[in-house]
Amino acid sequence: MPTGVALRDAREQLFAAAERVLLRDGPNALTSRAVTAEAGCAKGVLHRHFADFDAFLVELVRDRIARLDVRAAVLREAAGTGTVVGNLTDALEDVFGSLALGILGLVIARDELRARLRAATPAGLPLLTEAAAMIGSYLRRERDLGRVAGEADVDTLALTLIGTGHLLFAGREDAPPDPDDVRRTVGSVVAGAVRAV
Repeated sequence: MPTGVALRDAREQLFAAAERVLLRDGPNALTSRAVTAEAGCAKGVLHRHFADFDAFLVELVRDRIARLDVRAAVLREAAGTGTVVGNLTDALEDVFGSLALGILGLVIARDELRARLRAATPAGLPLLTEAAAMIGSYLRRERDLGRVAGEADVDTLALTLIGTGHLLFAGREDAPPDPDDVRRTVGSVVAGAVRAV
């Protein structure tokens, strides 16, 4: 590997390389050597920016979780527009894209990574816990607008949607579930809570 080639924004290039390896080869293939080979740089570049490979993985996962904050803001802004089921369907399709499933597989497969992530996510599974909070926040907003019943337990609905969504999307090597199936499932989960408007 070349050692004299400077990487512009090395962190992001290493993260992007890790994502490509993860999507192509799965969580078990994600090693520091695989990441640096994919990024086209010397192995020392990763260790210059991160204390060790697990520290790199923690930052990769935290960076991807932080992207949920952007998605959460978009979802909250969608409250009162479109349909609740449509907005939730779009959110689940976004949350459970192939990269997110790869990140989840990585978190599940690596005990040390999960242990280090406990500081920010003390309960639940990192990424899924934050996704449930995003859905819950949106449903509270819709409840405030009267499109979700006032007595609806939005936190339980959010957990149910995330758990169901994970089951719908996980383990599909060829293609994500049909959007109509996702919409129908979301509709079934929230049927008792969503008011016709």
